[in-house]
Amino acid sequence: MTFIDSRSLSKFCPCGLQQSYADCCQPIIENDRASSAEMLMRSRYTAFVMQDAAYLLNTWHESTRPDDFKLGASQWLGLHILSSTFDTVRFEAAFYTGSKGMLLKENSRFVFKNQHWRYVDGDCTVESIGRNAVCFCGSGRKFKQCCKPRKGAV
Repeated sequence: MTFIDSRSLSKFCPCGLQQSYADCCQPIIENDRASSAEMLMRSRYTAFVMQDAAYLLNTWHESTRPDDFKLGASQWLGLHILSSTFDTVRFEAAFYTGSKGMLLKENSRFVFKNQHWRYVDGDCTVESIGRNAVCFCGSGRKFKQCCKPRKGAV
């Protein structure tokens, strides 16, 4: 399970915008009021980081929402929005599960219904991040020397 240090939330929101959680995704998560498909995507990523299954289910369109949804024990490492239109968001999200770094690439579809944005579905792929791959965070360092969690850190 991912543990969030509340002190880091005051500095930067997990979604990657250079704002505090209180000024970024927290109001969206608490009030279900995303201003765009991209902001819903960012708040949903933050909900994955914070293990908030209730918010994820609530913001999932009823036509595609699973009946049985469980969050895995992944440590989320970062989100990059590659492109965003009115109702689609293309992104990459890195995570660490078990002993492997993984990269989720998705083109997500959203709908605006009854004054609320909802996640519908997405086309995605998941691939391993090699230990010697350039780190996802943009540091230019190898993944194993940068963001790969150390043993006992998860």
